Amino acid sequence: MKSRQSLMLLAAAAALAVVIALAFTVGRYPVPLADLLRILWSWAGGAPHGLDSTLETVVLQIRGPRVIAAVLVGAALAAAGAAYQNLFRNPLVSPDILGVSAGAAVGAILGIFLSLGVVAIQSMAFAGGLAAVGMVYVVARAVRGHDPLLVLVLAGVVLGALLGACVALMKYLADPYNQLPAITYWLLGSLASTDSRDMWVAAPLLLVGLLPLWLLRWRINVLSLDDEEARALGVSAGRIRLVVIVAATLMTSAAVAISGVIGWIGLVIPHFARLLTGPDFSKLLPVSVLLGAGFLVAVDTLARTMANIEVPLGVLTAFVGTPLFLWQLATARRGWQ
Repeated sequence: MKSRQSLMLLAAAAALAVVIALAFTVGRYPVPLADLLRILWSWAGGAPHGLDSTLETVVLQIRGPRVIAAVLVGAALAAAGAAYQNLFRNPLVSPDILGVSAGAAVGAILGIFLSLGVVAIQSMAFAGGLAAVGMVYVVARAVRGHDPLLVLVLAGVVLGALLGACVALMKYLADPYNQLPAITYWLLGSLASTDSRDMWVAAPLLLVGLLPLWLLRWRINVLSLDDEEARALGVSAGRIRLVVIVAATLMTSAAVAISGVIGWIGLVIPHFARLLTGPDFSKLLPVSVLLGAGFLVAVDTLARTMANIEVPLGVLTAFVGTPLFLWQLATARRGWQ
C-alpha cells in the first residue's frame, strides 16, 4: 500500500514537472528546452548563459510568475476542495460552497467600481471572501437544533445568492466602456496580469492555509464520522471543522484574489485524486495538490496558445468540469464512505 501511494505521488509530481516544462517552452515566442535549462541554471547559479536577453525576459519575467501562480492557485483550490468534501462528507462539494468566491467577487468588483489600483482590488477580493465565510459561520452558530453542516451549506447558498445579486447590481451600474469589461474579465478568471509581487503576497497565505490541513490530516479523517463517534475517539469535531473552514477559506480567498473566479478545480480534481488514493485524507491531500497544480498549469497554457486571443480560464475549466461533474452526479453512491 505504501509503495502504491509513493508511486501515485511520483506519477503526479512527474506529470506536474512535464506540464511546467511545456508551459515555459510553448507560446507565441517558443523557448527551446535546452535554452530554458541554461537560463534557469544561470538564474540559480549567477553564471552568464550567453543567450539572447529576450529569452531570459520571457522565461523569468513573463512566463515564470504566471506558471508559479498557476501552480499555487491550482494547488490551493484542489486542497480546499478536498478539505471541504471531507468536511461535508460529499464528493460533489466545491470550495465556493460557503460563498467565498461570491464574497471575493463582490470585493474585487467594488474595487474596480471605485477605480482602485490592482493591489487594492486584490486586497478587497481577499477580504470579501473571508468576510462572506465569516458571516456564514456566524449564521450557522446562531441556528441551534439542526445539523450544523446542513445549516452551513444552506447559509452559504443563501448568502451566495445575495452576493450574486450585489455583483449583478454593480455590473449594471458600472461604466460600460471602462469598468464593465474589467469586471467581466475578472469574473471569468485569468493569470495574464500576474507578476512577481502577487507571488510574494499570495504564497505565504496559501502556505499558511495548507499547513494546518497537513498537520491535522489524520484527525480530518474523523470528520467523515458523526460528531458523537468523533467525540468517542477523543476528537473535537467542532474545533477541527472550524480549523478546516478557516484554512480552506484562506487558501481559496488568496487564490481568487490573484486569479479571479476559476471554477471546477476544487470539485473535479479531488474526485480524481480520491479515485487514485481512496478517501484517506493523508493520502488524498498531497495527490490533490499536485494534480490541481498540474491541471491549472495545463489549462493556462492551453488558454494562451489555442487561439489568437487568450481564452478565459473559467471558460476552459467549465468545458472540462461540466461533463465530469454530470458523470460523477450520475454515478455517485449514497452517503460518504
